[in-house]
Amino acid sequence: MARKRIGLIGGGQIGGILALLAAQRELGDIIIVDIPEKESFVKGKALDITESTPILGCDAKLSGTSNWEDIKDTDVNIVTAGLPRKPGMSREDLLDTNIKIISNVAQQIKKYSANSFNIILTNPLDAMVYAFYKITGFSKHMVVGMAGVLDTSRFRSFVAMELGVSVEDVTATVLGGHGPTMVPLPRLATVGGIPLTELLPKERIDAIVERTQKAGTEIVKLLANGSAYFSPAASAIAMAEAYLKDKKRVFPCAALCEGEYGIEGYFIGVPVIIGAGGVEKVLEVKLTDEEKAMLNNSLEAVKKAVAETKL
Repeated sequence: MARKRIGLIGGGQIGGILALLAAQRELGDIIIVDIPEKESFVKGKALDITESTPILGCDAKLSGTSNWEDIKDTDVNIVTAGLPRKPGMSREDLLDTNIKIISNVAQQIKKYSANSFNIILTNPLDAMVYAFYKITGFSKHMVVGMAGVLDTSRFRSFVAMELGVSVEDVTATVLGGHGPTMVPLPRLATVGGIPLTELLPKERIDAIVERTQKAGTEIVKLLANGSAYFSPAASAIAMAEAYLKDKKRVFPCAALCEGEYGIEGYFIGVPVIIGAGGVEKVLEVKLTDEEKAMLNNSLEAVKKAVAETKL
């Protein structure tokens, strides 16, 4: 059986870690695509990872290129191309530059890889996935934004730190746009099946929610020159693996809502099932009035960013 083919669009920090993780998990052969000025750089990354595969004990063919034809008929594309955030920048500050980049990426993927499942990471996330969807005209099932998986992972990490328990036993869901208006749902979080609300007082939970909402900015400040890359890469790989292996994983992702949660025509973080059909279904959770208000507030921020794409 022929191996699957994975296009990684953008060979920066996240792109390199995506390539390593995809190789380690033997998800398929990996093509890292970047601009002509970076072709030598991504060829070097691909070769470096290739030389580690005998030690890691995994089989994958990796290549770096600036030729879009090399992603012909890829099964999955993960798009990280764009400028990362620097300290003092909001995700929205990136919009003007990154909309130009995502527009070109979308046109090239449409030309060479029209049957692929596409995971977008470029910020501002909810606006960029909307732009990609509009430009490609692909099915809503084959275009998704990676946001909620990462935001939920951050929430779970902070709960585990607070309680001194294994991250594996913490489950949680974060809805909404990828940014400070995101909506963690402590009411639905559990630790080994025990509701989080029974294990921590409200003020500690509120502090964890706030840290989750500001988690990306916290890392941007600490790094001082760029934004998070290990956790976004791990999140995108989990989504790609769910599609390639038809795992039917339930993840919060930026998916197109067509009436779900009262949202029409926007990509925003909601729980979805990812399997061989791509985004196979949006799962609707009954929200409290307060949670609904927070999600609507998040939607307004998404609408504002989408309006600026002029698509």
